[in-house]
This record gives sequence, C-alpha cells and structure tokens, in this order.
Amino acid sequence: QVQLVESGGGVVEAGGSLRLSCVVSGRNVSDYSMDWFRRAPGKEREWVAQISRSGGVTHYADSVKGRFDISRAVAKNTVYLQMNSLTPDDTAVYYCTFAQPPPIWGQGTQVTVSS
Repeated sequence: QVQLVESGGGVVEAGGSLRLSCVVSGRNVSDYSMDWFRRAPGKEREWVAQISRSGGVTHYADSVKGRFDISRAVAKNTVYLQMNSLTPDDTAVYYCTFAQPPPIWGQGTQVTVSS
C-alpha cells in the first residue's frame, strides 16, 4: 500500500522558516519525480515545487522561487520542503505526491503564517 505522510507544519511569524517532511512508503522516491502542492483556504490546490527522479533537477512556482527548496533523502525515502521568508500568503495545507498520475494524497500538513 502506497502512503505519503506529511509533517513539519505549524504556526510561524512572517519572515520565519519551516521544513516540511514527506515520508513515503510502498514506493521508492528514487523511482519518481515528486511534487509539493498546497491548498490555501477557499482556493484551488496549487503546485509548489518538483524534484526529478534523479534528484538533480528542481522546479518551483514563481510565487515561491528563491524562498523554498525541495530536496530528498533516498535512504529515508523522504522528500523535504525547506520554506524560508514565509509570508501570510504561504498559509495553506501542504501535500506531497508523485508527479506521475494518478495523484496519491496524504493528509497534508497545515502551515499558518501570522503577520
């Protein structure tokens, strides 16, 4: 059974940082490109970042470029999202998933940035 378990969210002041983790079971992260998405209150789910299957290529949404960093630890089968210089607009539930459809969603982790 494939599972993704996100963690690391919380409440942080604007300008602060958080590191999210996504522990994957049932598949190897080294076999897939991996994505982070987020869903803000009242908005559609938004793609945030991607790391390639090789781990050597990353892509970011314009809204987070230069502030967020996606990485992975193959030995831990875990994908990370380092988030810096957070703003209230980053408030959302964050999810990781495989880039290849169909998407598989975990429960997400709530990030709240206070102004």
